[in-house]
Amino acid sequence: MNTLVNRIAQGRGDEIADKVLRGGKILDLITGELLTGDVAICGDRIVGVFEDYAAHDVIDVSGTILVPGFIDTHLHIESSLVTPFEFDRCVAPRGVTTAICDPHEIANVIGAAGIRYFQEASQHTLMDIKVQLSSCVPSTHMETAGAALSAEDLAPLRDHPSGLGLAEFMNYPGVIHRDPGCLDKLALFEDGHIDGHCPLLSGKDLNAYIAAGIRTEHEATSAEEALEKLRKGMRVLIREGSVSKDLHALQPLLSERTSPYMCLCTDDRNPLDIGEHGHLDYMIRELIRLGTPPLAAYRAASLSAAEAFGLKDRGMIAPGKRADIVAIDSLEGCHAKLVLAGGVVVNDATFAARKEIASIGRNSVKAPKVQAASFRTRANRVETDVIGIREGQILTDHLHEDIPIEDGDKRPDVTRDLVRISVVERHGKNGNIATGFVKGFGLKAGAIASTVCHDHHNIACVGVDYDDMAVAANRLGEIEGGFVVVKGGKVLAELALPVAGLMSLLSFEEVRDKLVDLRQAARDLGVTLEEPFLQLAFLALPVIPALKITDRGMVDVTRFEIIG
Repeated sequence: MNTLVNRIAQGRGDEIADKVLRGGKILDLITGELLTGDVAICGDRIVGVFEDYAAHDVIDVSGTILVPGFIDTHLHIESSLVTPFEFDRCVAPRGVTTAICDPHEIANVIGAAGIRYFQEASQHTLMDIKVQLSSCVPSTHMETAGAALSAEDLAPLRDHPSGLGLAEFMNYPGVIHRDPGCLDKLALFEDGHIDGHCPLLSGKDLNAYIAAGIRTEHEATSAEEALEKLRKGMRVLIREGSVSKDLHALQPLLSERTSPYMCLCTDDRNPLDIGEHGHLDYMIRELIRLGTPPLAAYRAASLSAAEAFGLKDRGMIAPGKRADIVAIDSLEGCHAKLVLAGGVVVNDATFAARKEIASIGRNSVKAPKVQAASFRTRANRVETDVIGIREGQILTDHLHEDIPIEDGDKRPDVTRDLVRISVVERHGKNGNIATGFVKGFGLKAGAIASTVCHDHHNIACVGVDYDDMAVAANRLGEIEGGFVVVKGGKVLAELALPVAGLMSLLSFEEVRDKLVDLRQAARDLGVTLEEPFLQLAFLALPVIPALKITDRGMVDVTRFEIIG
């Protein structure tokens, strides 16, 4: 049993402990020392450390170092392209025992039902999934999403046990200019955690944003930006996703002095990157390789994360804390040999014992068939706004290029790396199609398309050939969403994502293998980006400077308006 009396008795040694980890060294996150002794566990709680204990189940962890389970402080599980259950199976064995997620991807497609799906799933996964409530559905007024959630819609979802508060508040102009809808949501969550999202915001605007009660922030892309946010009381989350790679820029700021106020997150990371490099375990390894003290790296991955989000029950290997424990090979290696999540050993048997729930959000791609002519540009001036890709960042540049008008159209020009980008509304709301230009893909032929298109998740397509773009966009409707690569009218590679056009019903291993094929097919078309599909997805997110595109047109994010 796991009662208060049992926990006290087992901690004192008056009762035999349920479980003991024996033989490993324990990392003390206060002093950085490696200490010896048993770790005694009663149910899902640690009840004793640094002493000798008898137990019903003794697990030998000799030759390993015991560290607290890792906490991903901000991510969208949908961006892993698999269901919460497959995500659990993918990253929990790497030591991630808590994931603080924002389900705003699925919420932008099917509304509150998507949040409820994640809340129910969280009750059955081995890792502890905390489901924050999505603050910006849609993210702005400059896009067509599948749903809209007001403060009134969020209120009934507040009391679920997985909840912490309000997820990333992306509409930072709405906050600082006191938009009534934004104020309603902020007021509703005044007594809880409010997560931030304010790229490049500084000065008095940043002061105003923080004054709204927003406590954490994951969009800092430079040490200078992160330092201002830290000095103004925000907890800064170092992000290393599949596209947004900020670890190297922020690593110099992470020290034993700053580590209580810095955390780690992935935001958006797919199974291919996880398989090739890792998840939070990769971040820890890389930070230490770059010179971060191990104590600072492991604090940021666990204790500091727990403190930042008010999770007082975890983050240390100490009595009274959740038994979220990772046995690793070394501090520098950070390869998990054994993982316990809430006292449960993470392995194939315990994954198989979970209850899984039915997926939702099927048949969500409702875009009408498009024709090649749909992708022509309707413009009458040579000077053209062009999205400039910054590889490894979701920030883009606002470029200006002269593109000649031929037969009433501006054509892609592969010699200048200027290719067509289009967004097709897919929720069945209005049939909008917007076109523009992007520079940085390296595409020489064909087209690639996706329904993972933050945050509205319409169809995003880049291409050189309009016929191939039409084939790609229409194929997404046939497979209920996903990724497609097309050349010469033929589909070269695809991944179906039938759960809201965002998540696969396949295992994470199968998704990883299909992503390998997709990446190679894109390279065969000339694409030079390491992660072209998620990079494409972020080109449609109108809350990240400087130039983006939605189904309503090109968006000047710095001015927060659609370009006429």
